[in-house]
Amino acid sequence: MDFSVDPVHSVPREFLAVILAGFGNELLPLTGDVGNQPSPKALLPISNKPTVDYVLSWVEQSGIKDVLLICPSSHRPAISHYIHSESPISSSSLRVDIQSFDETQELSVGTCSILRHFSSRIQEDFVLLPCDFIPPPSLPLSKLLNKFRSETTSDGAIATTCWFEFPKSEKSAAPDEWGSYSQSYPVVWDDASKTLLYIDTFDSTDKNAEELELRMSLLSRYPHAKLSSRLQDSHVYVCKHEILDALQRKTELDSLREDFFPWLCKVQYQATKRSKYGRVLGSFSDFAARPVAMRHSTLHTVRAKTKAKVSAYNRSIVSSPLQLGRDLAYSVPPSPTGSDDDSTETSSLRVGVVIHREKDGYCVRTNNLPTYLEANRHFMNDTSYTLPANPQKRAFIDAKASISSDSTIGDFTKVDEKTSIKKSVVGKHCVIGKMVKIAGCVLLDHCIVSDGAKLEGCILGRNTKVGSKAELVRCVTQGGYEVKENENYRNEKLDASDWGAETEDPNEDDEDGDE
Repeated sequence: MDFSVDPVHSVPREFLAVILAGFGNELLPLTGDVGNQPSPKALLPISNKPTVDYVLSWVEQSGIKDVLLICPSSHRPAISHYIHSESPISSSSLRVDIQSFDETQELSVGTCSILRHFSSRIQEDFVLLPCDFIPPPSLPLSKLLNKFRSETTSDGAIATTCWFEFPKSEKSAAPDEWGSYSQSYPVVWDDASKTLLYIDTFDSTDKNAEELELRMSLLSRYPHAKLSSRLQDSHVYVCKHEILDALQRKTELDSLREDFFPWLCKVQYQATKRSKYGRVLGSFSDFAARPVAMRHSTLHTVRAKTKAKVSAYNRSIVSSPLQLGRDLAYSVPPSPTGSDDDSTETSSLRVGVVIHREKDGYCVRTNNLPTYLEANRHFMNDTSYTLPANPQKRAFIDAKASISSDSTIGDFTKVDEKTSIKKSVVGKHCVIGKMVKIAGCVLLDHCIVSDGAKLEGCILGRNTKVGSKAELVRCVTQGGYEVKENENYRNEKLDASDWGAETEDPNEDDEDGDE
């Protein structure tokens, strides 16, 4: 009897998921340190579930098994402990390699620089994701991966991006003092081939606030291009490994969103850039031998250097998603001097795009305070709170407390008698006193709210203490902040360092001088 066994051949990895977890400066003071302990953006909870869990689950459902998570050095211990000990991912087949880089909250490092630094750890095509993206069930990551697989094989596309319509309400729940929503900049794409053609940037807007300039080569090649200012970048990019080679060449580029992808879009239709970087991004091939269907129903013409100014487009109008109800389309005839010359073409080097519409499900990046609050409120609509079935946990909730069904209460949180909690998320191990009123708030873990206090539309960082009969309206606190009894704040960012300065003894210096 032959017991010989065929040798096991390892299957090469198709994709590596690269998750970036930065400081989250737009979420300050919520992401400020609590004493000597950091408050990583990746661990901020949405409906009592850390933000990073949403994107890790999304990756796992796609079939990707390996993750490279990159975070600041000071955040690595906390994130590593959570992922490998507490997260549901810890018992899954997902392998998470956590790497760190030296960065401070005052001096941030651009995404291009981070990818260059860790390029040796990325040996295959990769998916770049932010830790704060929350996708809907109707947008599986496999949808982007399948588009990337199909287009890189059929015509040599180089990347696939994802943009979404953000359902911003007419009246924000957050005050202006908290900062604004992420700004949407105009983008242009070809709907027939789902190709991203142009991304407006802050610098472009600053230089020319009234007009959008598009090259004639773009409009000639894609005569039915569409434009919208309602779309936001998810910062999810499926990339060929060659993208890293281009980043090594373009060392002056710092931000993927502001610098690299706007540049990469231009490589598609600017002859000079294609001839210079074509060999870096994709190998030359016989483009004319490919089926006509793979030419995306567009006109391949010699790219004119002339710029077409779309002067009718006014940024002050389309910058508001409430005023722009539909995408704008432009149709122009091909350049009269153009000709179909496929002999000089490389692989298409296209940047594909997947556009997620608001009607297809709630999609958001929780990278600033207004969207963080909105995301928590959105998930409240999907909850139906009931008293814990576990007698031990149920004992923490007083029978005379009133908790609305659209609220969420974390484990081992104590709620005392005659307290009212409406449309709010309260974290674990919190202590809520008697006759407290909480409405439309998010309280992180270990908060203490004393008797008679009132909170409305607030976000409290972990370990925040609110004194008796204090009142906070639309305020956000850094972790560890203490609100004294009877104090009142409205529309404020309450920073722990400011609180510490206020509590210093004013006579301390005088006493030192008298010694």
